[in-house]
Amino acid sequence: MADPTHCQLALDPNVREAARRRLASVRGHVEGIVRMLEREDVYCVDVLRQLKAVDGALSKVGDAVLRSHLHHHVTSARERGDADEIVDELMEILKYR
Repeated sequence: MADPTHCQLALDPNVREAARRRLASVRGHVEGIVRMLEREDVYCVDVLRQLKAVDGALSKVGDAVLRSHLHHHVTSARERGDADEIVDELMEILKYR
């Protein structure tokens, strides 16, 4: 795997800020779900809907970070000489997507 000390989170400032805002919203959403679970009168399907909304928001952030990684690290891997390492990294992370 590529040495993470040599990689930077190369996000466009607008993408970075949008991801930060979305994650702050997700944090609030998750806190709301926790409060829902503390109540006896909440319908299970309502909790599932909220969980799905959080999942979707996290997926969008993941897509933005992946797109950035592809643009800033993957496309230049051959020139840097670490293409095999980058491919291995992507194969590993894509197991979880």
